Amino acid sequence: MYHNFLKTFLVLSLGLLISACATPRGTGDLGVIIERAAGSVQVVETTTRTRLARIAGLGDLSHASLVYSRDARHAYVFGRDGGLTKIDLLRGRIDKRIVQAGNAIGGAISQDGRLIAVSNYEPGGVKIFTADTLELLADIPAGSGDSQRRSKVVGLVDAPGDRFVFSLYDAGEIWIADTRNPRQPQVRKFTHVGKLPYDGTVTPDGRYYIAGLFGEDGLALLDLWQPDQGVRRVLEGYGRGQEPLPVFKMPHMDYWAQAGGNAYVPAVGRSEVLVIDQQDWKETGRVAVAGQPVFVIARPDGRQVWVNFAPPHNDTIQVIDTLSLAVIRTLKPGKAVLHMEFTPRGEQVWMSVRDENRVDIYDTGTFERVGSLPADKPSGIFFTARAHRIAQ
Repeated sequence: MYHNFLKTFLVLSLGLLISACATPRGTGDLGVIIERAAGSVQVVETTTRTRLARIAGLGDLSHASLVYSRDARHAYVFGRDGGLTKIDLLRGRIDKRIVQAGNAIGGAISQDGRLIAVSNYEPGGVKIFTADTLELLADIPAGSGDSQRRSKVVGLVDAPGDRFVFSLYDAGEIWIADTRNPRQPQVRKFTHVGKLPYDGTVTPDGRYYIAGLFGEDGLALLDLWQPDQGVRRVLEGYGRGQEPLPVFKMPHMDYWAQAGGNAYVPAVGRSEVLVIDQQDWKETGRVAVAGQPVFVIARPDGRQVWVNFAPPHNDTIQVIDTLSLAVIRTLKPGKAVLHMEFTPRGEQVWMSVRDENRVDIYDTGTFERVGSLPADKPSGIFFTARAHRIAQ
């Protein structure tokens, strides 16, 4: 009996010792790196520049993006195969995964954090799920007028008032879905916004939704504070009189740079970044860059704008100074730089170098590489600071 008591005592003591040594961890310093070819993600910590976990089994991540829960504990990963996967960053595992469509292109989380919306190519439309269990609450088919043909949905973002805003690529429309009653969302439709809206974004204050138009030079702008004013065109004909270049990779509008009252926009089919005054949404300048820009993102303090490019210039990064509008640095990290993400206060930028299977980390003051992590064909990089932004 004594030996049994001693054994039990030792087991309990060891358990208490392990518990006491376990260090509680917050999530504010974490991030997720997409490994697109492997269907996996890495959970990383930015301060120590280390990998904490690798989570496999997420399906086709060739155009994957994600959003975070309000507490930044969970990430919701949107796969190209229609997969919606909820992962637990602290436990390093999948909590739940569903395949909700045949071909998906991104998603968003509602202002109150209760709902996840997914935009789909096939079948075209938006589906609304609960954030906790991924239960389907609503399906919004993206049909135009009386047509039975569904449109691909792009540019899905959240907006204040528990609304989601998105564009219909084939139909040339912008819709606002009010999901305060998530089982019966109220949809407001704006038609004839322009040819082939290919992506969209919302300003950090949640006021303006802007869709890029692939079928014409220009942008479609909707004031979400005053939607009765309708959609208006801005930057119409910005390439007039010039022969556009072949487009090898669509620019992304979901990571527009906005700094100092200006928006910095990738020009479609041109080796330029357009500068727009956000007071009147008129062009105030252009910056000639090394190639066709894909991502144009601002350092959190707004002093720098970093740009990457479509092939054949996708080994290059350029940095624009927002005071002088001059390119102040050109970097050559390696083959196929797909994505960049700043640490929350902007002292470093992480970038995926897909064809060299690594993520590089640069100091944004010295422009020196200060670290690198191995990764299997990395693409998107997403830090948990996004959890507290509109249209994260």
